Amino acid sequence: MELKEPLIRTGHPPHPLTPKRSGFGFRSLLPKIILVILISSLTIHLPDFTIQTAKREHSIREITGILERYSIDIDHVTRTELAEAIYEESARYNHDPKFILALIAIESSFRNGSVSEKGAKGLMQLMPYVAESLAQELGIEWNGDPTLFNPLLNIRMGIHYLSRLTLDFNDVRVALVAYNYGPTYVKSLIDRKQRIPSNYYHKVMTAYQTL
Repeated sequence: MELKEPLIRTGHPPHPLTPKRSGFGFRSLLPKIILVILISSLTIHLPDFTIQTAKREHSIREITGILERYSIDIDHVTRTELAEAIYEESARYNHDPKFILALIAIESSFRNGSVSEKGAKGLMQLMPYVAESLAQELGIEWNGDPTLFNPLLNIRMGIHYLSRLTLDFNDVRVALVAYNYGPTYVKSLIDRKQRIPSNYYHKVMTAYQTL
């Protein structure tokens, strides 16, 4: 029996098999995993805008309802715009809108054309010289009475004024008294260590609880 020589490959030697890298698949998936984690984290920490929007709309409806019950010289369209402005300005200065409504109730009984014996005007009963200064601070064009009797501008200036007084006196109770009696008078009481009257504060708080 004739023995045949074993077949010998005459070309290039075969390439050695490259072992598969076990981590290759994981590394390709890593960016996707990180992206999923980031999206999940953002979803968890982002505020629920749907809930916030519903809360805002509910609050504005409540404010509008109060204005419709009590305001007698503001038309329906302006009431809706005013309710939105009261909500937005209250949120800006971290006030409860109902607290601002209580202040308006005591100051003007929701009458936009209200004028006090001392000359304070509008929903939040601002003295003209005070309102002119507030308008300048807020970048509002000052036109005297037309500015004061614009309900949207009046509440914007009034809420800003109350917030400024709260910062000055570091106490919302004292700020309310200063809003009513004037900051100069209240500061003089503090300097003389005299009692600050509380009747006005109680009137506003009573309105706040009953609106």
